[in-house]
Amino acid sequence: MDAISYERAPDAAAAIRSASQPGAVFIGGGTNLLDLMKGGVARPLKLVDITHIDGLERISPLPDGGLRIGALARNSDAANHAWVRERYPLLSQALLAGASAQLRNMATVGGNLMQRTRCYYFYDTAFPQCNKRNPGSGCAALEGNNRIHAILGASTQCIATNPSDMSVALAALDAVVRVAGPRGERAIPFSEFHRLPGERPDLDTTLQPGELITSVDLPPPLFAEHSKYLKVRDRASYAFALVSVAAALQMDGGTVKTARIALGGVAHKPWRATETERMLTGQPLSRATLQSAAALAVREAKPYRENGFKVELAQRAIVRAVEQAGGVA
Repeated sequence: MDAISYERAPDAAAAIRSASQPGAVFIGGGTNLLDLMKGGVARPLKLVDITHIDGLERISPLPDGGLRIGALARNSDAANHAWVRERYPLLSQALLAGASAQLRNMATVGGNLMQRTRCYYFYDTAFPQCNKRNPGSGCAALEGNNRIHAILGASTQCIATNPSDMSVALAALDAVVRVAGPRGERAIPFSEFHRLPGERPDLDTTLQPGELITSVDLPPPLFAEHSKYLKVRDRASYAFALVSVAAALQMDGGTVKTARIALGGVAHKPWRATETERMLTGQPLSRATLQSAAALAVREAKPYRENGFKVELAQRAIVRAVEQAGGVA
């Protein structure tokens, strides 16, 4: 095993200074990072423990009526917090759909955002051909086992998918990720936080070296009455989504006033179905309208040998989730 140094950061400034050093990474709950280290996928030289930084675990209201969730808030605590359950039930549902109770008790909101994409070839170092792990080596999944892989936004460099349930809900809710780093603080719209693979599949996010996630900010709640997180997976628990849908609606009687639709399990990042949202806006929730709107979400899908079923599955899941969110199913 490689030698690893460990440092417990007393505050955010110290953590950022330490993590700016080559080979240093932050560690919170460690539920993904430690697996990567044990498998030889990640080889950090230094672990910077941020779990004792005061304030990063807090969940607190914002002046505009929104909600700030600290990066060190445990997934289970965030899911069961009264404000999250009442004002952002979509997020609570998504968090509770992820992993297992034991993992949710350890995993943090910030760590959830940083999960590495899921791919058999990325996690198995016996396969050298993985552009995410070994840039320039190729993508074994293109011609290999690709049942769980992306149908949207992929490239010839990588077709892996983002594994986070929480992130799909945050994408639909237009969250903002707040970070602090060597150059100060900045706010990243959620749509800009995760990357598509393009020519650099080794980069999952737009974070700069040394930047620390401090919180996730939610806008004032608009969708508490009409939202649904639907996760389709191979087994009822402790499984990643084949396809998931976060559906959030504002209704005016039986007509959609505003719609937010995000998909999981289909791309390298949570996938906003903006054309579907536009088509639903101002329309009643008829089955014909929903089916046409859902088809727009996968219009540019590019399935591979084993995952073509996701194209129809995504459409059916969108229809079902929107019907449930709108109270017509």
